[in-house]
Amino acid sequence: MDVIKPVNSLLLPDTESERRASSRLLDVLIRASLIAGLAFLCYKIFSPFLSLMVWSIILAVTLYPLHQALARRLRGKQWLASAILVIGGLILIVVPTALLMNSLADSIRGFIAGVQSGDLAIPPPREGIENFPIVGKKVHDAWLKAYTDLPGLMQSMKPKISELAQTALGIVANVAGSVLMFLASFIVAGIIMVYGESGASSCRAIFDRIVGVERGEDFTKLSTATIRAVALGVIGVAAIQAILIGLSMLIAGVPAAGVLSIIVLVLGILQVPAVVVTIPVIIYIWASGDYTSGSAIMYTVLLLVTGMSDNVLKPLLLGRGVDAPMPVILFGALGGMATGGILGMFVGAVLLALGYQIFMSWVANNPDVVQDEPQTEDPILENSVLVPGS
Repeated sequence: MDVIKPVNSLLLPDTESERRASSRLLDVLIRASLIAGLAFLCYKIFSPFLSLMVWSIILAVTLYPLHQALARRLRGKQWLASAILVIGGLILIVVPTALLMNSLADSIRGFIAGVQSGDLAIPPPREGIENFPIVGKKVHDAWLKAYTDLPGLMQSMKPKISELAQTALGIVANVAGSVLMFLASFIVAGIIMVYGESGASSCRAIFDRIVGVERGEDFTKLSTATIRAVALGVIGVAAIQAILIGLSMLIAGVPAAGVLSIIVLVLGILQVPAVVVTIPVIIYIWASGDYTSGSAIMYTVLLLVTGMSDNVLKPLLLGRGVDAPMPVILFGALGGMATGGILGMFVGAVLLALGYQIFMSWVANNPDVVQDEPQTEDPILENSVLVPGS
């Protein structure tokens, strides 16, 4: 005779194993919640320093081979090698930036003083400038008005000048903030490079834990190579562009061409467009009165082309020496820069390279694809001669 259990007994756990399973599930949920809360709080505390630390790691990874070469010459003194690199980097960044800021401030003060006193002399517009396509007539009219009635022109353009001044102040503030962040990152990177070996071991252990021991070393090397390739691509592009712009200014006879090319180099490393330097130089060429119209046009085109040469050089130099296709590194760098600035350029390139390797590894290890075994023929039949009719 079958025994029928009550309905309530079917709904409640009636065994010790079920009660233990429910208790373990509750423990897991509580622990997961505590871990998630702890991770969130750690992120909130560390988030103000996140950009600084990422920059420091990028600089440390990029400069570590140079640091080790210098340390070998100093008989293994890691701290001394870091101090030399940090001091040299600070001098390389601070001096051109200070020269640029002082020059910009002096130019603005001189322009304002000249407008207020009426001593600012604007040369007459050149002949033939009104024949330039599209903008020739407007440029000629504005130049003529500035030549005949500069105070009236300034008064009529006062709202636009105020907007431009606010925009310029914002650009200067952003550049100053970027320079300060870069300086602090350089100092922290020097400290990280002193403990480079332990840092590399920790990075390898993290990748081993995430992707497995078999691929941990490959992912560590890929991340390091990607960071160095992007960094060297940026520095290489900045150096080539600075040389091209410097030669163009020397050909044009622009004063202080060497100092301006060094400023272009530093701005290129900081990913500030070179037009910040080339546009004022072009304005100087047209306003100085020392150039004919033909030569001024030629030098303007030359400076514009060299000022935008980084758009061609970056695709050519990024991604060299990385175990990933160049378009992957390029798209990662450009996409990261579009979303996160210069810091996003490095992070985007590394993430897209790692994602590409993970995806291609998943594609290669398809369990449904069975490799066809090579068919071996019978050596007896292979060596025998078949006789017709046999």
